[in-house]
This record gives sequence, C-alpha cells and structure tokens, in this order.
Amino acid sequence: MKIISNWFRRQLSDQQVVILLALLVAGLVVVLLFGHMLVPFFASLVIAYLLEAPVRSMGRLGVPRLAAVILVFSLFLTLLFIGFFWLVPLLIKQVTQLIQQLPVMISEAQTALMTLPERYPRLISENQLHEIATTLRAEVVRQAQKLLSVSMSSVLGLVTLLVYLVLMPILVFFFLKDKERILQWLQSFLPQERTLARTVWREVNGQIGNYIRGKILEIFIVWIVTGTTFWLLDINYAMLLGFLVGISVLIPYVGAAVVTLPVALVAYFQWGLNQQFFYVLIAYAIIQLLDGNLLAPLLLSEAVNLHPVAIIAAILVFGGIWGFWGVFFAIPLATLINAILNAWPREALPN
Repeated sequence: MKIISNWFRRQLSDQQVVILLALLVAGLVVVLLFGHMLVPFFASLVIAYLLEAPVRSMGRLGVPRLAAVILVFSLFLTLLFIGFFWLVPLLIKQVTQLIQQLPVMISEAQTALMTLPERYPRLISENQLHEIATTLRAEVVRQAQKLLSVSMSSVLGLVTLLVYLVLMPILVFFFLKDKERILQWLQSFLPQERTLARTVWREVNGQIGNYIRGKILEIFIVWIVTGTTFWLLDINYAMLLGFLVGISVLIPYVGAAVVTLPVALVAYFQWGLNQQFFYVLIAYAIIQLLDGNLLAPLLLSEAVNLHPVAIIAAILVFGGIWGFWGVFFAIPLATLINAILNAWPREALPN
C-alpha cells in the first residue's frame, strides 16, 4: 500500500500529469453521459476529419480556405445524395429479397440435414438432428419477431434519420469553415502550460486522422472490388455481400472470418457444391489476402503500430462498451492509451 500511495503522490505532484488526467476524465464523462445524444456531433466530427485532408491539400495549392471548404463540401453533398437515393435503396432491395428467400433456404437446409443420419450414423443421430432443427426454428422465430419490432419503430427511425441528414451536413460545414475559431475557443479553457497533453494530442491527432481516412478508404475499396467481383461471378445479392465484406474490415482478423459464413451460404444455396461455389470462395479468399497483406498495410501503416493482441483486446473492450462506434474507434482509442504511456513522465513511475 505504501508503494501505491507514494506512486499516486508523485503523480499528483506533477502539474502536467494532473492536467492530462483532468482532460481525459472530462472527455470520458462527456462520452458516457451524453454519448447517445451527441452521435450526430461525433459522426460529423469524423466526416470533417475525412474532409480536412483535401481542404488542406487545396490550401497548399493556393486556394483560399473558404473556397476549398465550399468545393470539398459540395463534392461531399453530391456523394451523400448519390448514396442516399441510389445505393441505400439498392441495399434495401437486396436485403428484402434475401429475407423473402429465407424460408426456401431454411427448407433446403432442413432437407440436407435430414440426410446426415443416413450418411454419418456414428456422428449424428435422428434425435440430435431434431434438437438442432428445433433450436434453429426457434432462433428463426425469435429473429423474425425482433425484425418485426424493429419495423414497428421504423417511422421514428426514419424521422431521426431525416433529422440527421439535415443536421450533420450543417455541422460538417461549420467544423471545416470555423476550425481555427473552434480550436482557439477550446484552448481558451485550458491552462497555458500543458506540454504533456500537447505531446499526447500531437501523436494521437496524426494517427487518428490517418486511421479514419485510411479505414474509410479501405472499406470503400474492398466494398467496390468485392461487389464487382461477385457481380461478375453472378452470385445473388452481390452488392449486399460486398457491403458486408467492406464493413468487416472494421474488425481486424475477426470480421473476415465472420463474413465468410453468409458468403458461403448464399453461394451454396444458389449453386450447391459445384465449381461456381468454389470460384466464389477462392475469389473471396484472394480479396481477403490482398486486403490484409497489401491494401491495409499500405493505407494504415502510419496509423496502426499496435500488436494484434492489443488490437483484438481493444475491439472487445470498446466494442462491448460503445457497440459499433466502440469497434470503429477501438484502434484510435488504443492508440491514445499507447500515446499516453509513451509520453508519461518516466520519473513518475514506481521503482
């Protein structure tokens, strides 16, 4: 206990450490208490982070910042319009078709399962098969009821989405236009002497910016390449499966394994175990290999300098706390912790 008390005493005697801890605690309190209410704010901040790079690039070419912001923001609104009125309806259409096809898939799966006791009597019995079928049937009913409850609240969700579609672009525009004014206003509340906090912020700011831009670009590249490949192979729901594969890169090492199941199932129910089925799996495996060994290192080499065990642990912890956003920001948050440990005064650590 004496060692611990001495350690805390040394910590609190360092003004830089106290300032850094106060900023971290304040940020954590804001996220925990107001996180759900501030989702549009945080999402707009992420988008502004993405758009800041092209705005800066245009500024280096001599374009005034306001003109650069207007040009980049106009392109963003164009892409948002295309996504909302073309891409989203296409995804919804394929999801609807898949849901309508589920009863046929379940029936075919049951037929295939019924042949297992005859083929492999030592591995599975009819009683075990009936138990599996009952469990699967109950799970399907439960998921259907859950889907129905979601659809009942879809009107409220649609209203919320429309509000976000109006509110978020406004926030993004002012984050870009008044970036310096906002930063100066925030800094006016901070102590003048904050060297440790500034050191941590410089490291994290660069890495988070690189990570967000790289990860978003990786998602879109994997989505487009996978969707196009599946479309050329004539697999059903090509755009939807491509979207799932693209989103799966948010969860390193785990996402690719999880998404393999729906890809394999759709291919199996469409063609069975023929050549086309294996062509799809081989193409999917090649895409995953190229993403993991070429694309991701190329886009994220400056942002991710963490051991795979640390990345997986961060995904589990922050994903369990904040769901999707926790998964998305797991690596930046792990980077923040790593930056704090690197910048921490070594003389403050216990002997």
